[in-house]
Amino acid sequence: MSEIVPPEVRPKPAVPANQGSGGGSTLLGYVGIDTIIEQMRKKTMKTGFDFNIMVVGQSGLGKSTLVNTLFKSQVSRRSSGWSRDDKIPKTVEIKSVSHVIEEGGVKMKLTVIDTPGFGDQINNENCWEPISKYINEQYEKFLKEEVNIARKKRIPDTRVHCCLYFISPTGHSLRQLDVEFMKHLGRAVNIIPVIAKADTLTPEEKTEFKQRVRKELEVCGIEFYPQKEFDEDMEDKSDNDKIREAMPFAVVGSDKEYQVNGKRVLGRKTAWGIVEGVCLLCHTLALIIDSVFIIRSHLQDLKEVTHNIHYETYRAKRLNDNGGLHPISSTVTPAIQ
Repeated sequence: MSEIVPPEVRPKPAVPANQGSGGGSTLLGYVGIDTIIEQMRKKTMKTGFDFNIMVVGQSGLGKSTLVNTLFKSQVSRRSSGWSRDDKIPKTVEIKSVSHVIEEGGVKMKLTVIDTPGFGDQINNENCWEPISKYINEQYEKFLKEEVNIARKKRIPDTRVHCCLYFISPTGHSLRQLDVEFMKHLGRAVNIIPVIAKADTLTPEEKTEFKQRVRKELEVCGIEFYPQKEFDEDMEDKSDNDKIREAMPFAVVGSDKEYQVNGKRVLGRKTAWGIVEGVCLLCHTLALIIDSVFIIRSHLQDLKEVTHNIHYETYRAKRLNDNGGLHPISSTVTPAIQ
């Protein structure tokens, strides 16, 4: 049978490989190492991706609208049948909805986790606890699958990769609830703070508010994504520094389309023109256009930080506290004599 050569791969001239100190034989000819990336791409495209994003904030801040705008699709809980007549829950609830999004042949299972009831009560003491419990439960679920003797070839990933925390556009300062939530969950999940409905602020008010929020986050020792200690090299540090300077993102969500400069865009119509949806409204607009940096450039990094940092921290503590988590199986394995 003749050898099958991928159409994108062109055989290269034979090049002698470096000989070892022992004077071994020289390897001649094209090996095909440069096709590894293409092999990995094809395999990954067949498997697809999982991405789980949580939205947290008071009612009326446009959480569902923003998520729909980010992914250019109706993916939020509200767009999946939630009624405006539903009553505000008395305690924080966790509700999720999943969709499969395909773009350029790449499939991604997107799960949006909503937290209705957060911050909507008179007494909001410890209202972040159900959210913290949910995040840890997903780590625990993944851990139990991982330690099974007969574990699945591909473990379903329900861990929260990103938490968008919505800040009310007051123009003054963070609420105590904002501070407490981000302080408690900053080490358990990738938190991305965003100023909701930023078009309600003037450019001057927005700039001052962003600076004030950044200062408060720094003073309170609150960690948010991308964390400085996770910068692997100077290139990552340079990119992440620019993102951190734009934090918190000032965003505008919209699920309505308008014609702008010959193309249809998601936006909000005002007396002075169209505000394009999820616009950053700041000087870094060209850097992270449409505020979808988490999708266009940092989606995989969010997943890796979740697995390598947050999950590993949970895993190490869990195993250390319990002296090791015994494998879970449906049958009891007899002790070896």
